[in-house]
Amino acid sequence: MDLAQYIRNIPDFPTRGIQFKDITTLLKNREAFREAIDRLAEALRTMNPDLVVGIEARGFIIGAPVAYILGCGFVPVRKKGKLPAATLAKTYELEYGSATLEIHRDAIEAGQRVVVVDDLLATGGTTKAVCEMVEELGGNIVGIGFVIELESLRGRERLKQYPVVSLVRL
Repeated sequence: MDLAQYIRNIPDFPTRGIQFKDITTLLKNREAFREAIDRLAEALRTMNPDLVVGIEARGFIIGAPVAYILGCGFVPVRKKGKLPAATLAKTYELEYGSATLEIHRDAIEAGQRVVVVDDLLATGGTTKAVCEMVEELGGNIVGIGFVIELESLRGRERLKQYPVVSLVRL
C-alpha cells in the first residue's frame, strides 16, 4: 500500500512557509492506519525494545498501538507542564521557534531498550531532544521510527548514531 497517498499537505501551517504533513487523513482510513502501525511495529520488532516512547501528540497515536503490538510498555513525552510527577525537561529549537518537552523521571529504568516513535522526521531536533532525555535517564535507544521522513531537511543526519526507520520518505 502506498501510504503517501493518504497524507495531506497543508501550506503555511503552523506558520507561513511551513508545509505541514497532515496524517489525519491516514488515521481515518482503517486500512491505511492498520498498514502504517503494522509496518512500523514489524520494522521495530527486530530491535527487541522494552519500551516505546511516543512524542506528543501524534507520537502517542502511532506509538501506543506499536507498543501494544510489540508487547512493550509505553512512555509519553509531553509538552511542559502536562505530566503530574517529577520530570526531566529539555528545551530545543524547532524550524519555527523553540519548545520544551518533559518525561517522568521514573519512566525509564537504567539499561532498558527504548524505541522512540513519532509521526514525522523533519530536522530531527525534537527527536534528538527526546533521545537525550531517555539516555540521561539510563535508557538505551535501540531505534527510532517515523511514519513520514522529509528527506530534504536531513533530520536523519542529526540522528545518525541510531537506527532510523521511516515508512514514507518525501
